[in-house]
Amino acid sequence: MLRGALDVERTARGVLPHRLPARARKQFPDGNLAMVEAQPSGVRLAFRTRATAVELDVLPTKTVYQGAPTPPDGVYDLLVDGRLTGQCSVAGGNVNVVDMVTQSMVTRPGPAGTARFTGLSADEKDVEIWLPHREVVELIALRTDAPVEAAPDHGRRAWLHHGSSISHGSNADSPTSTWPALAAARGGVELINLGLGGNALLDPFVARAMRDTPADLISLKIGINLVNMDLMRVRGFAPAVHGFLDTIREGHPTTPLLVVSPILCPIQEDTPGPLAPDFSASNLSFRAVGDPSDRSRLTLTIIRNELARITAQRAADDPNLHYLDGRSLYGEQDFAELPLPDRLHPDSAGHRRIGEHFAEQVFGESGPFAVKGD
Repeated sequence: MLRGALDVERTARGVLPHRLPARARKQFPDGNLAMVEAQPSGVRLAFRTRATAVELDVLPTKTVYQGAPTPPDGVYDLLVDGRLTGQCSVAGGNVNVVDMVTQSMVTRPGPAGTARFTGLSADEKDVEIWLPHREVVELIALRTDAPVEAAPDHGRRAWLHHGSSISHGSNADSPTSTWPALAAARGGVELINLGLGGNALLDPFVARAMRDTPADLISLKIGINLVNMDLMRVRGFAPAVHGFLDTIREGHPTTPLLVVSPILCPIQEDTPGPLAPDFSASNLSFRAVGDPSDRSRLTLTIIRNELARITAQRAADDPNLHYLDGRSLYGEQDFAELPLPDRLHPDSAGHRRIGEHFAEQVFGESGPFAVKGD
């Protein structure tokens, strides 16, 4: 009944969904990636039932950043036959306190709780519970007042997507309001979301996980994390992209594969990283502190130019490889209407805009993920 996860870890209390397999998790360089891959963005329980009441016991682990406001509790979205029918949150749980300057983390333990939905119709229906996209969620027990069975396979194509914190869900209000979830709903596909906040870094173990995951459609949103972490120089970027694509193609030689460059982000268009947190305003924001005159370092402009060049070169021998400039999803006009609240991430309205644009340009009748006729 668990969809959107690549692995499930059995714990003393229950099960913990993972969005990267155990083999990849053994190669993590730090605790930050371990935390974000276990945050179940796009992961949902899907079952068929006549139940009028559904309860899910969980132990959430929430993240708080020192110096930033405490975020609200995560949201559980209930979908009945594909329609958002209810929402709730679970108080308590463990809390990870992160120092963004030192990247150190301290965990405070807390109690488990229950996500509860009542008043559902008694007819047979498909039910989905989308787990909070910004909290780790250990699943303890599912209770209903009628039998459940796994939801039937409706024959939808599987869309495997990898990207940064924006793909992860960043400041979206709920798990079904992230741009990949919105685009998947419009495109009529089953989402597997490997958006990993701060960690879309061309890691080989992520490429291998994507290579080994069954999928009908694949997309990669590459660039912003490489810039804001100042992780890679211009010389190393193109070979790393080629290697990432080569690995995916080992398992998916002809699958439609879309490379998406970063959306507009004015603070990093022509200024390299690293990024630094800015606490001068009432809410947390970010600023780029790199030297714009250093052309050995990556900027978003350089990355877009390189991705366009790389995909054009490879597409000569790979007709199922496509490129999309991220500014067509969120560009100058979008920024003027819906500015990035922290200078880096869109809010829920921005996610909605990106999801709509992606659905139109990618799943639309002339897009690379369009349903092909017989």
